[in-house]
Amino acid sequence: MSAPTTSAVETLINRLSEIPNDPALFWRGREYTYQEFLDSIEVWNKRLEEDGINAGDVCAFYGDYSPATSALMFALMQRGAVLVPLTGDVDAELPELLNMCGAKVLYRFDENDDFVLEAQPNCVLPELISTFNEKGHPGLVVFTSGSTGKPKGILQDVEFVARKFVEKRKGWRTILFLLMDHFGGFNTFLSSFAYGGTAVCTTSRDPETMARTIQDGKVTLLPTTPTFLNFMIVSRQYAVYDLSSVELVTYGTEPMPETTLSQLSEVFPSARIKQTYGLSELGVLRSQSKDDGSLWLKVGGKGFETRITDGILWIRSEANMVGYLNAPNPFDEEGWLCTGDVVEEKDGYIRFMGRETEVINTGGKKVFPLEVENVLMQLPNIRNAAVEARPHPIMGQVVQARVSLIEPEDPADLSERLRLECNKTMARYKVPVRFVVVEDETLHSARFKKLRANLS
Repeated sequence: MSAPTTSAVETLINRLSEIPNDPALFWRGREYTYQEFLDSIEVWNKRLEEDGINAGDVCAFYGDYSPATSALMFALMQRGAVLVPLTGDVDAELPELLNMCGAKVLYRFDENDDFVLEAQPNCVLPELISTFNEKGHPGLVVFTSGSTGKPKGILQDVEFVARKFVEKRKGWRTILFLLMDHFGGFNTFLSSFAYGGTAVCTTSRDPETMARTIQDGKVTLLPTTPTFLNFMIVSRQYAVYDLSSVELVTYGTEPMPETTLSQLSEVFPSARIKQTYGLSELGVLRSQSKDDGSLWLKVGGKGFETRITDGILWIRSEANMVGYLNAPNPFDEEGWLCTGDVVEEKDGYIRFMGRETEVINTGGKKVFPLEVENVLMQLPNIRNAAVEARPHPIMGQVVQARVSLIEPEDPADLSERLRLECNKTMARYKVPVRFVVVEDETLHSARFKKLRANLS
């Protein structure tokens, strides 16, 4: 693909000035116009100049979406720097991550949008970023969650990411639920401004704060996760706040439980429901759900190819990541990436069953955690459930379920009740041999993605 005469990043930044009086941001009850946003970007450009941040420099920033962090991101893109967004869930790993990406500075923001500058004189620029800088493009570094080991640093070319947003589309009032250190979060952030929409910032991601922000910010688009949607259902905050402004709910990052999907029309009565799919290594693919109530969808679109091998989804993209900062290239010789996602295929549509690494093999038979969770989450007094493998000397693995409860219940009575209910609807080898009651917070990450323990 030949490079356009005006870069995609320049096109998106120039577009901000076309609607100076329209609302660009909503934060803490106040709207900020595109002109105010542009003025803030200019202030940040001067600040970056004073701080010696130039093209190719790695600039980390810590916080959440706000007027200041949003303007900083655009100023860094404009300068051709490498952006490294970081959030509170990486506190323990922060020094390691700053070293891994070769950060020159860290801007640390507080809840009031004030910041301090922390120089990082001992960080060394990785060779991958040094080579990438020869292109003169802004970059983005995000880190994998590290759930299976050491976090991986992923370098993306922001110019390639921005190209998908050059064609104008409908603007939305989008709540920025997905964290800014998540590729899906950056994708959502960029699309909001690229299409002349309003980025609605939230101060917290608990159901009550989210519901209040959706109401006050008149949110029309909610990009989120199935785990959070389940929390919204159980919390019943939709009965307290008016969520009728929401026209579209998109979800991804993990499979959707059928019981959660079936209840969303009560929470968001005016909304269409759409499943999305993306990977930090590849970007976000276009998707088409079979219908609102279906878990089946098509993924791909311009610049993407897909295939299914042994039940696993493989993808090839024109906008692959530049590479890992600290791991080998995961693509095969023809540019294909094994996603590790197990899928079913039917009539040209696919359905995500879960991660290959989370499939439970009990006596040679496969159990998908999602199918057991679907049953458990329909039962009385179950707030949430995570199903995982437990080692067994004869069967290899057996099924264990961790559950959080709406009301306290005697553990022995609970286990007996759940086991009886599971036996009614599923094969015996799929029925959990052990039920563990846990706090809700242990079942999901800070990104509201379900956590399944690896006990094998």
